[in-house]
This record gives sequence, C-alpha cells and structure tokens, in this order.
Amino acid sequence: MTRILPLALSAAMLAAPVFAQNTDVSGPLVLYTSQPNEDAQQTVDAFMAAYPNVEVDWVRDGTTAMMARLEAEFVAGNPQPDVLLIADMVTMEGLEEAGRLMAYPDADISAYDPAIMDPEGYYFSTKLITTGIVYNTAAPFVPTSYADLLRDEAQGQIAMPSPLTSGAATIHMAALTSHPDLGWDLYEGLAEQGANPQGGNGGTYRAVAGGEQMFGFVVDFLPIREIANGAPVAFVFPEEGVSAVTEPVAILSTANNVPAAQAFVDFLLSPAGQQLAADQGYLPAHPDIAPPEGFPSRAEITLMGFDPAEALANADANRLRFVEIFGQ
Repeated sequence: MTRILPLALSAAMLAAPVFAQNTDVSGPLVLYTSQPNEDAQQTVDAFMAAYPNVEVDWVRDGTTAMMARLEAEFVAGNPQPDVLLIADMVTMEGLEEAGRLMAYPDADISAYDPAIMDPEGYYFSTKLITTGIVYNTAAPFVPTSYADLLRDEAQGQIAMPSPLTSGAATIHMAALTSHPDLGWDLYEGLAEQGANPQGGNGGTYRAVAGGEQMFGFVVDFLPIREIANGAPVAFVFPEEGVSAVTEPVAILSTANNVPAAQAFVDFLLSPAGQQLAADQGYLPAHPDIAPPEGFPSRAEITLMGFDPAEALANADANRLRFVEIFGQ
C-alpha cells in the first residue's frame, strides 16, 4: 500500500480546486483504484487537503487485476478497501449484484445525468472517458461515422484494442453492437477490412500516431493530449455518438470507515472534485464543469445508449461472438 501522510503537500494539492476543509471526518481510509499513479496521487492529495484528519492508504492496479486481488480477499474473508475507484460500470454492476457494495442514497447527484449513475446509489460515475475514432492526419479521408471505416480506402488501415484485454474496448463493443444502425454487422465488416484487434488503447494510439495504421478506436484523452504536443493525429466524436468508461466510485459493504468513504464519494462528485478531473485532462461527468482544452463542450458530445446490467448479462456471449468474428 502507498501511505500518503496528511501533512505532505504536493504541487497537485496546492493547485487543487477550493473545497472547504472538514475536520469532523477522521481515521484511516483504504482506496483501491485503477487510476494511473499520478492521477491517483493527485486525487488523494486533494481529498486529504479537504479532509485533513483522514489518512489514505491506496493501492493501484488495472481493473482486472484489482478485481482478482479483491476477490481473493473476499474468499479469505478479509477485504481491505473501504472505497473503490475503478474503470467501468459493468464491473461495479457485478459487485452490486454480488452484494459487495454499500448504497449511499444521500450522495448529491442532482446535477448529473441519471444514465451514468446507479439508480439505487451503489456506485457513482466520476468522469467520461469516451471512445471514438482516432485518425492520422495523413489518412485518405476524415471519418465522421463508424461506418466510414468500412470504406475501401480504409482497407488494411484500422487498429483496434481488443475487448479481451481492454475494459473500455469491451464497453465500446457492447455500445456499438447494441446500436440499431451498426450492430454486429460493423464488427464483421471491420474483420473483412483486415482489422486485427489486440492489446489496449495505448498500442492502438501508437500505431495510428506512428503511421502504421491510419484509423483506430481509442479513448479520447490519448490523442487529445498529444495533439497539443504536435502529434499527427485527430480525434472524432462520431455522429452515432461515443461510448464511455465512467470511472465510478463505490463504497464496499465491508468498509471499516464509512464516514470517510462517504466523504471521498462526496469530494469526487463535488465541483472541486470534478474540476480536478478536468485539470487532469479528463472530461468531467458534471455538466457544468468546463472540459479540458481540446474537447468540445459537453453539450456537443452524444453518449451512446448503454445498460451496464444488460452488458454484464451478455458479457460472455459478446466475447464469444467477438472471438468467432476475429478468430482470436
């Protein structure tokens, strides 16, 4: 575990949005997260600036590895975290179904889109990491629709992360195949185009930025951050919409410090917590917080319909269909 002392002041904490200090909440808080290390450090620093009597121990790993660790702890009867901050709603839906989460109905989500929140208050989306189309500026055309990737000019020029590896790619597949104008026909067409899904979003981005492929599906912040540094890429929010990994936060049913866990949820959902997400380069879930530079306004972004409970129920069938199409 990584111990962050309350008196430690990082540059991120000093620059954190204003959030009134609360000294009523205290004690140790254990956080399991899939955030990148730097983002996790900034999040914890900012939270402890607001709640100086709480000491946070945090563990970071990918969502799949984190869930394997947590399941082993459940089996041993000794789950460690009070609060989870992980990649996707489908994983949270599974934990809720298994009775592993504690509802927090008093969390203030009045400003948020109900579609990205659990209606019973077991988990709460904190940002929108969308997946759309990245293309190299040397590409033969500028795509505006997912269907454009089936054009002849895109043959053999498409990179994709694999839903067998990437949670964001899994959710993107579920959203696209549920869309009435796309469905599994799109994935069958991509296979005919020679697309070979593999690895995660980082590999897809590097393939397109390096010119090995001209088009790809990728999470938004990878190209948008690098465009400002001169990367030869552009990102498209397609006309059908984008899927989103929402990095939800939840309190474990076995939490030892419930008040601190609730305070952590409150902080992430507050305007200050949402501004921190924007400052880290992510699209905040709160509609009134301005997106980072390079993103369109929240009103210009269409989120594709997505039902996490349905995605959880269909997860095995969707993976099997994907393997059948791409021969993996």
